[in-house]
Amino acid sequence: MTTAGPLATAIHAAYLLAAVLFILGIRGLSSPKTARSGNLIAAVGMLIAVIATLVDRQILSYTWILAGVVLGGAIGTIAARTVTMTAMPQMVALFNGSGGGAAALVSSLEYRHLIAEMGTLPIDSGVSILLGALIGAISFSGSVVAFGKLQGIFTERAITYPLQKVVNGLLTATILVLGGMTLAGSGGMPVFIAFVGGALLLGVLAVIPIGGGDMPVVISLLNSFTGLATAATGFALHNVVLIISGTLVGASGTLLTILMCKAMNRPITNVLFGAFGAGAPAAAGAGAGGSGGRGATLAGQSVRDVSVEDAATILAYAQSVIVVPGYGLAVAQAQHAVRELADILKARGVHVEYAIHPVAGRMPGHMNVLLAEANVPYEELKDLDEVNSDFERADVALVVGANDVVNPAARTDTQSPIYGMPILDADKSKHILILKRSMKPGFAGIENELFYDPKAMMLFGDAKDSITKLVAAVKNL
Repeated sequence: MTTAGPLATAIHAAYLLAAVLFILGIRGLSSPKTARSGNLIAAVGMLIAVIATLVDRQILSYTWILAGVVLGGAIGTIAARTVTMTAMPQMVALFNGSGGGAAALVSSLEYRHLIAEMGTLPIDSGVSILLGALIGAISFSGSVVAFGKLQGIFTERAITYPLQKVVNGLLTATILVLGGMTLAGSGGMPVFIAFVGGALLLGVLAVIPIGGGDMPVVISLLNSFTGLATAATGFALHNVVLIISGTLVGASGTLLTILMCKAMNRPITNVLFGAFGAGAPAAAGAGAGGSGGRGATLAGQSVRDVSVEDAATILAYAQSVIVVPGYGLAVAQAQHAVRELADILKARGVHVEYAIHPVAGRMPGHMNVLLAEANVPYEELKDLDEVNSDFERADVALVVGANDVVNPAARTDTQSPIYGMPILDADKSKHILILKRSMKPGFAGIENELFYDPKAMMLFGDAKDSITKLVAAVKNL
């Protein structure tokens, strides 16, 4: 039951204001400079929407709602303050899954309410309820699997088995049949429970064949699913703000997914069904492993080690340095050390900027978040299209933990799984200084030709430790 009269007008105005704030918030998130204010604006919009809904709806118990707000707020605050930058993708996956799960639960409760009240499921509300439950359940279970892959609970690599696509196709057909039976009023609650259970299983089976390196795309896609589930739930509940906010999230997530697929030069169908990275990792050269990859060769060329002192000299007397961050930077939590090194170099008159590949890391914008946490100036963060032309004029490309996004095989090797993927042109700079723990390949499981470039120098070890040593060495010059 909803309110009527002047109060209803005020509530609709509050919903409209919340929707406008959501739009402004998303717009703010499009730039690192305005991301924090955009997040705050969207949060204010959500607060207004929640208050309006609590006034608008017939609430059975404000006590339970208040308890949920306090408990959820406490969990969210603790999680946000304690999570490391390395674990941020896992946190995003869990939060996204929570949204999908909430949409599925609300849709399920609305189904139960309508059946108890009317004895049947109206077609218009029924379709919205089924879509909310279906998409929300897929988003929830898929996000849980994504979390498990990112957290290392099970392998990050693609998991495949015979007739996988056939099994998924049959499961999808079964879910559609169960949904049709639910709309027709056949089978009651058991059929609806089977419908939701099938959707949960489909979410698991849809994500396990996707390699961990594709998680940025998967997280973005699941985020759009959560938005669509929220919008569908809004139609079922006749709640305008849910419809608007869900549509905004769904649209923005879809656009981001498309942009990320474009950045990898791969269609979304290849990400979802190609099982990229399913094979065993390529051998990382003869010396990979305990020796850190020293002595590895490729086509008769060997990697070239460099000492901290020599690397520091090259950096200190350069005119231009481009830092290329990758997932290894997040693993080593070396963002603060990188910023300190950059500050010292800038004090010596060196021009420093950061080259950000759209799919570097394990979630959309992972490197931007990582470097912003270390207070790296926003104007120094350059995306692929903006920075690639600068590499030819750069004295040093400092690659920290990046792998496939700087692999020249994407341009030259037609047999490579990453062929055609736009990469950062680190190989075009005068010197290439690569910080790696070992010669272990990236998620594509292939050798990185950049490591064997005659201009490349490898500084093996933990990135944070190596950069800390570089900082000390540069100070002594």
